[in-house]
Amino acid sequence: MRRLSLFKSFKWKLFLASAAIIFADNLFYKNGLSGGYIGIFAFGVLLCLVLCRRSIWQRWQGSVAALCALAFCGALILDPGPLAWLLFWVAISMAALFGTTTPYDDGWLWLQRMVLHGLRSPIAPFIDARKFARVWRKPRDRRFRLRAFVPILALPLGGSAIILILFATANPIIADALGMIRLPDLSAVTPARLALWLAIFAFSWSLLRARAARSLIPTFDGRGDLPLAGVSVASVKLSLILFNILFAIENMLDIAYLSRALPLPRGMTIAAYVHRGAYPLIVTALLAGLFVLVTLRPGSSTAAVPAIRRLVMLWIVQNMILVASSIQHTLDYVDASMFTALRIHALAWMALVAAGLLLIYWRMLREKDAAWLINMNMLLAALTLSFFSFFDAGEAAAWWNVRHAREVTGRGPALDLCHLRQLGPSALLPLIELEGRPLTRPFKERVQSVRSDIQETMIYIDHQGGWTLRNEYRLDMARKRLKTIKSIPLPAGERDCHGILVQHAPPAAEATPAPASTTPTLTQAKEQCSCVLCRARSSSSMTIPIFDSFSSSPSARLGSTR
Repeated sequence: MRRLSLFKSFKWKLFLASAAIIFADNLFYKNGLSGGYIGIFAFGVLLCLVLCRRSIWQRWQGSVAALCALAFCGALILDPGPLAWLLFWVAISMAALFGTTTPYDDGWLWLQRMVLHGLRSPIAPFIDARKFARVWRKPRDRRFRLRAFVPILALPLGGSAIILILFATANPIIADALGMIRLPDLSAVTPARLALWLAIFAFSWSLLRARAARSLIPTFDGRGDLPLAGVSVASVKLSLILFNILFAIENMLDIAYLSRALPLPRGMTIAAYVHRGAYPLIVTALLAGLFVLVTLRPGSSTAAVPAIRRLVMLWIVQNMILVASSIQHTLDYVDASMFTALRIHALAWMALVAAGLLLIYWRMLREKDAAWLINMNMLLAALTLSFFSFFDAGEAAAWWNVRHAREVTGRGPALDLCHLRQLGPSALLPLIELEGRPLTRPFKERVQSVRSDIQETMIYIDHQGGWTLRNEYRLDMARKRLKTIKSIPLPAGERDCHGILVQHAPPAAEATPAPASTTPTLTQAKEQCSCVLCRARSSSSMTIPIFDSFSSSPSARLGSTR
């Protein structure tokens, strides 16, 4: 009975995995493995999982994980990327594991389960095939054994095949009927396509037959004294006093320099100062948090001393000031140069560090265990990453740079059109808004050239299968807004990434030989005359092709940039 139920379970899951392969092949073979089609495929895999494991909805944790996976399907359709795909995989894997008897415990154990599940996924079909073969080889009713039928069927099938071959040789009708049988054409099954099928099958099968790892490293308690050399109540108290003094000096100098109350050292600009100090200060704050975690564990002798707790509170406050100073450093550097997606991500990271410091202090006050701290930090990180899977930081940076450029406001940094070109679709709508502003003629030509190249590249990628919902919206909005903007004719020629016309140097003229100082002889004069006549005859029957190296059409410029 167990063997029969296992066979039925395998058949149903094998059918769903095969359906996922067919669905993915129809999507990716025609459109390529890119664009919003990845999100449509992810939705299909989620549907297969729900049909296979209805127990997901019996636990609220599985329901939440499945709904999160559905949301990340939307992120992949909107604008696919590695972050959105990673979050989708984590959510759908958690939903699959919650569909089993996997317990709901802390984030450290779930992190191990996710890593082991990811390592097992490529070989999961082979592991289950071996299990199925081992179960199927167990003794069972002789009537259903294939080996019992082989001796019975060998003679009639083999003899019939020989007779049919002889009849086909003698009878043309039978030969024609056998000749009409055609094997399927396998020329379209390329190695890349076969590899895609295997990858999709392994990915789908690992979810349909998800098994949570049992042997895990338990979560450390994080309570009581940790036996470390040199760590005592006196050493921790003295360390905190010195750390507070050093942090106070750094914070006061930072405030003085950033407020212009003190002049900077000779040869250092404010931009260099803020760029130099943004990231080392964050590392310092992280080290401070590590020090508190190790030396002031809940229930330890150091955490029980009131003076140490007050010093820790003062130090955490100074660390918060240090993080705020790092954020101010980054914002000042943005004012001196420009905004980028990397700097937006850095600001979010700094905010996470500040939140982590507050959680460390709260854990010490309330004597929370290590699992609580891990879960809270993972929750904050998951919320932040989920936000950035939908939010386009590059577009936000492009909007800020366009509206605060020197060419628009008359102050601040000059607009880096090459950087906006590298942002691609994220910079399309900001560039169109900039194009509609009153600009000088040369700068407007550059903006229009960069915008046109980005727009045509997006159209080309869309036609090649790289469609995304966000880019479709951008192209629709671009068409509507460009109707209200009067474009200017662009001079023909190749342009660089800044939209500046490239001036090619003219080819050097060949040096003509100096005329001979002596008069030619009669024989030399006859030879020169005959050569001139020969060139005249040949030139009358020869056409000279003319190749235009440049084109004024946008598509030609697009090809040249590619």
